[in-house]
Amino acid sequence: MFSATTRRVEQNTSAALNRRFEAQLKETISRYEGADRNAIDQRLRELDKEWNIERFIETEAPMTIALGIALGALNDRKWFVVSAFAAGMVLLHNIQGWYPLLPILRRMGFRSQYEIEQERNALRVLRGDHKAYLPYSIH
Repeated sequence: MFSATTRRVEQNTSAALNRRFEAQLKETISRYEGADRNAIDQRLRELDKEWNIERFIETEAPMTIALGIALGALNDRKWFVVSAFAAGMVLLHNIQGWYPLLPILRRMGFRSQYEIEQERNALRVLRGDHKAYLPYSIH
């Protein structure tokens, strides 16, 4: 019933879309293989600003809940069902990783935090940071 937090988005994404994100990662890494440190640093800064799918959902869902509350309070009480539905979907996403907008958001290019971190770590290796993680010298 409970989905692992680190891979739940990928588990609820079609295999074709997962392959697309994997190909995108490979293409990005190959593009930066010969790049200088400044280019890699710039890409890492871009990744710091990229919205992952969780951040989008964590922003979209409360806005939908607030909209349902406002419409329910100002127009017709039936609108409160929008808030209840959105809250239920956030709960479902947190437990199982599925969300009604997930397929659309993935097609729009939203990546999971795991996917973004894969790129970040690969870029750090290309930049030579992997040496900094060694607790002792291997020479």
